[in-house]
Amino acid sequence: MFIVLIRTIILYGLVVIIMRLMGKRQIGELQPFELVITIMISDLASLPMQDTRIPLLHGVIPIITLLIAQIFLSELQLKSEKMRTLIDGRPSILIKNGKIETKQLRDQRMSINDLLEELRISGYLNITDIAYAILETDGQLSIIPKSDYEKVTRQDLKIKAKEIKLPIVIISDGEISKEGLRILKQDEKWIKSKLKANNISSEKEVLVALIDSEGKFFYQLKDDKNQP
Repeated sequence: MFIVLIRTIILYGLVVIIMRLMGKRQIGELQPFELVITIMISDLASLPMQDTRIPLLHGVIPIITLLIAQIFLSELQLKSEKMRTLIDGRPSILIKNGKIETKQLRDQRMSINDLLEELRISGYLNITDIAYAILETDGQLSIIPKSDYEKVTRQDLKIKAKEIKLPIVIISDGEISKEGLRILKQDEKWIKSKLKANNISSEKEVLVALIDSEGKFFYQLKDDKNQP
């Protein structure tokens, strides 16, 4: 029992030192290769803790090897733009001038609902308010609003606050949302009339359609060309 305690303390101290040497990052800010190394280190440390038959060095040596590999890759990234792109990839623009970049969205395996959720978390309700939404290499979504929609307090402008309503998705990737229609207390005939009024023959042509926070009907077609 005492041996297990000592081994645990040694490995815990080693992992703390290793993580400190790897740099100060939150889990959500780790690059893919850093996350892989972190998971591998935790697995390597846990095995000698659980099984005293495994020599302590069999856990220590691989952990130190991974630290060296991580430092080596980090140095390569600092010195070479090509290596940085190869290891981390490039940021992806998901929204440009209020339009969804459908190809980038598919490449990143994100659904429209995932994107809308990220916008809401950042405090933005409408796609049209966004100049750029950029998915960074660490998975964080950076949002740059259009100049007219930069955040200011209503108190600064002395404007009486209006009730804020969440956008309601009614078409997502060519499929009508029955839940969205239920919330709006409308039926498919209503949405088809909306599409007809905008010269859209079928919901299959629509990437996303929703009622935004101001009660306006917003849509984007699947083949809609994004303007530069």
